[in-house]
Amino acid sequence: MTDPAMSVSPYWELTFDADGDPDGPERDRWIEEVPRRKVRDLIVFTHGWNNDRAGATRLFSQFFEPVPGLAPTARLGYVGVVWPSMRFSDEPIPDFRPSVAADAVPDTGSPLGKNTRHALLEVFPGRASVVEQIDRLLDQQPDDGASLEEFGRLVRLLVEVRPQGPQNSFAADTLAEGVPESDPEMLFGDTPTVCAEFARALAGAAGPGAEAFALPRPWDGALELLRQATYYAMKRRAGTVGERGLGRAIGRLASAAPDVRVHLVGHSFGGRLVSFALRGLPPGVRTVKSVTLLQGAFSHYAFAARLPHDARASGVLDGQYNRIDGPLVCCYSRFDAALGTIYPLASRMAGDDRSVVADFGIGGALGEQWGAMGHDGVQAVPGTRALTLAEALRTRLPVSGCVNVDAASVVCRGGAPAGAHSDICHRELAQVVLAAGRVR
Repeated sequence: MTDPAMSVSPYWELTFDADGDPDGPERDRWIEEVPRRKVRDLIVFTHGWNNDRAGATRLFSQFFEPVPGLAPTARLGYVGVVWPSMRFSDEPIPDFRPSVAADAVPDTGSPLGKNTRHALLEVFPGRASVVEQIDRLLDQQPDDGASLEEFGRLVRLLVEVRPQGPQNSFAADTLAEGVPESDPEMLFGDTPTVCAEFARALAGAAGPGAEAFALPRPWDGALELLRQATYYAMKRRAGTVGERGLGRAIGRLASAAPDVRVHLVGHSFGGRLVSFALRGLPPGVRTVKSVTLLQGAFSHYAFAARLPHDARASGVLDGQYNRIDGPLVCCYSRFDAALGTIYPLASRMAGDDRSVVADFGIGGALGEQWGAMGHDGVQAVPGTRALTLAEALRTRLPVSGCVNVDAASVVCRGGAPAGAHSDICHRELAQVVLAAGRVR
């Protein structure tokens, strides 16, 4: 089917719930129509955090728009993967107009903002009273530690629902042998201390002229704790949807249409989702011809066989890039403040060092251990090629293995707190997707 507001055709959407279960009729229609429409190359794009389905569809349309002109003779089809994630409304996407629904609800009058509050209610159903209490505490900000501890308790209550099924914990991106995964300590430690650390990090990230070295109140970091808690839940969910949902759906398509070449593209946690889809592919399926990660919000060691700082540990996706009949291309940017400043602090405060879990990135030695895919590319995978965006566009990309592409020349716009994390709708990045898949 094709949405009249979509820039390309034929276009389908695949919808998954938090447990990775698909909209069955939607999936079956897609599998039936792709071969009937004589599609040879299918580009499957997965959003990261996002506020609503309409917003996801517009993002897909904007990213896909230049593709037909870049490959005019290719028999292309397009898929947008929709899954229950969320974006805080203070994280704008450059050159991207908010949804009509968002325009109709001014984002004022609430500490969370009405759009973020609505997103929390949508993504965590059945938690309306919890969201109300969180909003009230953020508004009142009582000057006592007990109130912050209550805030922490409510945040834990909001995000502690677990996906069902055998794959029930996808928080970790790197794993030490014999060490079980666990929930982040930042959700169970001393809430005033955690909020104070976030507040100091936010003040420092504000830069000169913003009183970066003043001593902020712990409540100044409370919203960031909530943000990181929801992102933790979305990260865990992305792995579930990828492995139990998208990977199996691609397997079904491969059985029905084995000649269709699939190209996976994921932004932010969507990059984690499409990467985990490789783990969910049925044995012998070789129809995925390329994977392109745009500002991937997961550990740069996720594909590593061994970690430089701990020989006992490996990436949770160790060797999975070999499931691709083509390259894994990772586009990253130093202007991604979301992955370069705040999230490494969240990872440290999550207690991930205890379980040798690497996640997100920050400068210096800490960045080497806690780096994010979208901040400095794939790490500790032998043979990984490193290219600038200009080099990637003028040369043939490798036919297999991992390729890092420094996309900072175009992925460079965006304000606090996320920086350029969502600055992905560029013709040049669409060209990278086509080059990775050798689509002509």
